[in-house]
Amino acid sequence: MEHEDRIRLTEAEQKARRNRSIAIGIVLVSLVVIFYVVTLAKMAP
Repeated sequence: MEHEDRIRLTEAEQKARRNRSIAIGIVLVSLVVIFYVVTLAKMAP
């Protein structure tokens, strides 16, 4: 397979993809923290 068949993203598209990836990462980390805190709260006497 040749490299010419690949899609080239513009700089703006690359930046948008990076920003989306960062946002998804933040959301996932936030969910983990929320689940952890809720679990600790349910275990508290």
